[in-house]
Amino acid sequence: MTDEMLRWQTERFTELATDGTDGWVVNVRPVQVVEIAFDGLQRSTRYPGGVALRFARVVRYRDDKTAEQADAIETVRAMLAP
Repeated sequence: MTDEMLRWQTERFTELATDGTDGWVVNVRPVQVVEIAFDGLQRSTRYPGGVALRFARVVRYRDDKTAEQADAIETVRAMLAP
């Protein structure tokens, strides 16, 4: 990640921030689509979605997609091996 990307992300997600934060987590309005690559999935009791992405990384920000066009947690859960 470049310094420029870090600056952009900080600015963008600050713009999208809602009132709720606990000092570690900043809640944002769900409008920015992010393409994520990962090496695997596993079930998790630690995360609210019940899934952990293994070696996840940002591929790119998808300004060509709307939030309604993005995959939801149900799609990710369906990828888990039975």
